[in-house]
Amino acid sequence: MFGIFGNPEAANLTYLGLYALQHRGQESAGIATADGHRMRVSRAMGQVADAFTGPALEGLPGHLAVGHTRYSTAGESRLQNAQPMLIECAHGEIAVAHNGNIVNARELRDELVRNGSIFQTSSDTEVVLHLYARSKAPSVEEALVESVSQLTGAFSLVFLTKNRLIAARDPHGFRPLALGKLGDSWIVCSETCALDLIGATYVRDIEPGEVLIISDGGFRSMKPFPQGQLAHCVFEHVYFARPDSYVFGRSVNEVRTELGRNLAREAPAPADVVVPIPDSGVCAAIGYAEEAHLPMRMGLIRNHYIGRTFIQPQQSIRHFSVRVKLNPVKSILENKRVVLVDDSIVRGTTSRKIVRMVRAAGAREVHLRISCPPTVSPCFYGVDTPSRTELIAATHTREEICKFVEADSVEYLSMDGLKAAVGTEQNSYCTSCYTGIYPVAFPRDEQAYLQLALKAVD
Repeated sequence: MFGIFGNPEAANLTYLGLYALQHRGQESAGIATADGHRMRVSRAMGQVADAFTGPALEGLPGHLAVGHTRYSTAGESRLQNAQPMLIECAHGEIAVAHNGNIVNARELRDELVRNGSIFQTSSDTEVVLHLYARSKAPSVEEALVESVSQLTGAFSLVFLTKNRLIAARDPHGFRPLALGKLGDSWIVCSETCALDLIGATYVRDIEPGEVLIISDGGFRSMKPFPQGQLAHCVFEHVYFARPDSYVFGRSVNEVRTELGRNLAREAPAPADVVVPIPDSGVCAAIGYAEEAHLPMRMGLIRNHYIGRTFIQPQQSIRHFSVRVKLNPVKSILENKRVVLVDDSIVRGTTSRKIVRMVRAAGAREVHLRISCPPTVSPCFYGVDTPSRTELIAATHTREEICKFVEADSVEYLSMDGLKAAVGTEQNSYCTSCYTGIYPVAFPRDEQAYLQLALKAVD
């Protein structure tokens, strides 16, 4: 998400900000703007560059804007679910962008439908708008607080009205949300790399449980929610955030490099070269090589021009899908004992294909090293991990995983190594994907809840 207040180039700057945040979602993109009198929105499927041409941005005047790139964890991938969502109700026009998962969205939705609400999407975000529209509170701010206070789970939210930009973050602080400044303009965004791109300055994080209202009258900060146990998503540091960002007050690059150092201390391998699985394994591989006193070489080259929906027209050529994205460098791998460093193993099928590829390029040994603990539980707070039965580490022993991926050895970073890398406030992180211990309760029917939790009723 990216929101800006008080800049005549609001739409253009939001477009640039979304470019920097493209890694957080590639399914759809949207921008809503306001000029003090009227609001406009433009949304499209695909990436930011596909969604916004010159004419599209010219049709979004105003000095306030909010933008969103979507990565669906609740609700189907279709245009109706693209954000920001813009509605008009008794409180006036409002647009919202959301990062996270609202755990009690199904229960709220069922109650709203029983009371006459008609839903247009299968996204959990729409629940927030219905709660807001039904609020009898006398002001926009009070109606927002009333509606958001009914949510449980993970939510960083940015709202836009005709003359206000409003940011809200759940009391646990699952997802990052930063505040920045560009001249006299104020910005809220999911990661600080978006501030860097437009030359803005990071001011602070929106605090867990805070509602921050930015208007012509200045700032108004509220803490209307009961204080919750901090639960920053540790996977933001392991994989999700960009390495050049600061999230939860820490440099992502430095944390990932330290993950690699700790991994080398815990799980050394008899090897000649360290090779990252790009791009997510690069920082950890640098740390691993540094600590192990081994050379790090880019033995796998990634094709950056492959979208998420790579077309595989025939079953007979589907085994080429990994090679389309990654290609081995034979001169680096041939006759070498290779340490492959990656951020995680989910199902194990991609890891097996990569190990086979490295062996086919001539590697003598392949040792797979993972810069986080085994992923044994799904995420219910905004990361699209599959159900527990599909997670290889939840259903197989370490030896079975090693045999499945066809490596000479497989080792993961320990939980202690992970906590040491993220810093002194270790208890402020959610590690449920590695422990199965969830800070916020969720519906126990896992299959009904995951991914399409709010799939529209026929």
